[in-house]
Amino acid sequence: MAVETFPVDGDRDLSSVRGAFHLGALSYLLRGHFRAPAGHLASAGHRVPRDFSAICVASQADPASDTYIIERLRELGLRHVRLDYGYCAPGGHTERFLQRLLDGDFAVLLHLVQPPEEAARMGLPDACQRWHDFVVTALDCWGDRLEAVEIGNTVNRRRWCGYHRLEFFARAWQIAAGEVQRRGLRLAGPNITDFEPPYNVGLLKALRRCGGLPEIHTTNLFAERATEPENYDRKVLGRRFAHLHQLNLVKKARLLAAISERFQLAHTWSTSAFWTLGRIRRMLEDCEQKQADYLARYMLLAAASGSLGRAYWGPLVSWREGLIDDGSGRAAPHELVCFYGTNYGELENYRTRPAFDAMAFFNRTAPGAEYRGQLCDSRRLQLHEFVRGDQRIHAVWTVNGCAADLMTIYSREDLARAEWRDRDGAPLAEMPEVAGEAPLYLTWPAAVEPAVNRAARVFAGAHIAPHAGTGNYYCFDDGQWRGMVSAASRADADKLFAELHPQKLTAPAKQDALRKTRNAVWKVVDPRDPERSLVVKKPDRLPWNKKLADRLKPSKGLRSWNGAVELQRIGVATPRPVAWFERIERGDLTENWYICEFQPGNLSVRDFFSAFKQGASCHRGVAKREFLQKLAQFLLKLHKRGAYFRDLSGGNMLVRLDKNNEPHFSLIDTGRARFYPKQLTVSRRLSDLKRACYKLDWQSRKEFMALYLGALGRRFTPLRRLPFLYYDLKIGLKRRLKRKKKS
Repeated sequence: MAVETFPVDGDRDLSSVRGAFHLGALSYLLRGHFRAPAGHLASAGHRVPRDFSAICVASQADPASDTYIIERLRELGLRHVRLDYGYCAPGGHTERFLQRLLDGDFAVLLHLVQPPEEAARMGLPDACQRWHDFVVTALDCWGDRLEAVEIGNTVNRRRWCGYHRLEFFARAWQIAAGEVQRRGLRLAGPNITDFEPPYNVGLLKALRRCGGLPEIHTTNLFAERATEPENYDRKVLGRRFAHLHQLNLVKKARLLAAISERFQLAHTWSTSAFWTLGRIRRMLEDCEQKQADYLARYMLLAAASGSLGRAYWGPLVSWREGLIDDGSGRAAPHELVCFYGTNYGELENYRTRPAFDAMAFFNRTAPGAEYRGQLCDSRRLQLHEFVRGDQRIHAVWTVNGCAADLMTIYSREDLARAEWRDRDGAPLAEMPEVAGEAPLYLTWPAAVEPAVNRAARVFAGAHIAPHAGTGNYYCFDDGQWRGMVSAASRADADKLFAELHPQKLTAPAKQDALRKTRNAVWKVVDPRDPERSLVVKKPDRLPWNKKLADRLKPSKGLRSWNGAVELQRIGVATPRPVAWFERIERGDLTENWYICEFQPGNLSVRDFFSAFKQGASCHRGVAKREFLQKLAQFLLKLHKRGAYFRDLSGGNMLVRLDKNNEPHFSLIDTGRARFYPKQLTVSRRLSDLKRACYKLDWQSRKEFMALYLGALGRRFTPLRRLPFLYYDLKIGLKRRLKRKKKS
């Protein structure tokens, strides 16, 4: 194919490409193709392809890397891979690795990628010629051994791919598609990233005019921007109105498959998806565990959708997003979803993450199975059934920290005769009773059909933190009382249920309590270890306005439990929650308890602030400046991860000094805390901080606020001091009124 025959800007062959694109995209929007009634629910009765699961791979200069990657692929149980092949690949480590993959009987989707600087020059004949020569060389060398050839790389992200004009990509497609089709190879593309279906329609319509359509419609079907794979996409209409379109992963896959059907394309593949650890870490602490949770749930939902022929995960190796940590401690210099051409780091520092094991077990579970349907009607509780060979497999999980009591879903007999495995495929030592964010897999013989309560819901609005290292969770409901405990085993849970049952928890006299005002707080012996103590908190009295308002809220015990659990999830220290109980019939709003571990020897921030207010430059061996700096860092993390504590007094911030006299902070009185899916606004931060600073003198407040706001690039201006002045005035007035009443 001579370069002179390629169309150039203004030529008739490409003159209508842009018009076709815009008409196609506009038509998709105006005709309401987003409408898909119940499209967000997985439908039953399809078989998941045996080759459904795949992954994006790369190698590096060290030949030992090839062997390492191939061994990991076999551990994952994968033989379908996607390899990015760029201009630097011939004669380099990518070519060597490709040979190893093909010799190892791996099915390779070869992704031909133009460098961004070359893509930007596709209006010039010399760039077209180089692309043509590269494609011809690659296909002549490897074509008949490949599963398919993919053209296009995140073409709706011009900054990444380099195709600054639609015509430039159309020309690249025309050149490559002609060579692929001439050889009778399978053509895949155009690789649109995220979920932008008008772009898919418009581009496919344009490509049909200038070089023909692919056999395989490829897209990078990310769910990362929705945080959890079950969530409706908040980037479409925003968080408040996302429920109107119900664009979750299942519905997105269906809409993309419908586009493929409209253009008579044989397959729809998602060729890259991942969660970056940094994005998870913005809001949650256990980012590697959450990455594994999201991967397992993403792959299960993608398989349940019945709309994707294949889902590639990727990259396999990367510090920021890989199933394997490359040990480099730094992210790739460019977006790996655009071009994953090499691995970084040294092989001896490579480490598999929990997501690796989660992927491996999924590959042994869903591919090749018949999907029998979604067995619960709640979005917060996911239960999906697969039948594979002689096994019936249920995958069950919850979203966003919720808990589900498995005893309300299954009978105890059905649970007892199941085989139980965790998200990563490890057998569980005891029968699970609570499902959380990490999927559980329950397996029976295929002939056994366990009865499932389709109306089951998450448990009482209670949250759990399964990755906080606090053991297992156990629900309690005896018809009069309900609650939950956190314990290492069922035996420990039974001790807690027996000894901390509400009927045994009697508040002591005022002189024997740690506190007895609106709430009674006292210590009890830990039933699991008489050398340790627990702290019990129970509402003692409620003013009339609180009695009215609290009717519409969860009990104070449950609010305290959820506040502590959510702090654990975002990585903010708090005494470990042990139990929560409440009366089912909420006649008396004081009939609820929250129990946590007692932490002996802790001081409070109030102690330090009082000392600084009296002029001390050092207290308990900690310099004032160091203390304020550490506290500012602690509260910045709290607020960055979306926690609005609403009761951030000095007495509710505990201080533990380690052997080096370095302060470590934790929070108590968690019942008023609220949690948001993004960092707090400045106004909410100031609302928290005005309480925290109340015991500080104004000079120390200015020092502290300069440290806190300086980290945000802000200043403690006179306008930002107003909430503090107002709070001082309000508290001072309340105290004067109380003194007058007493006198």
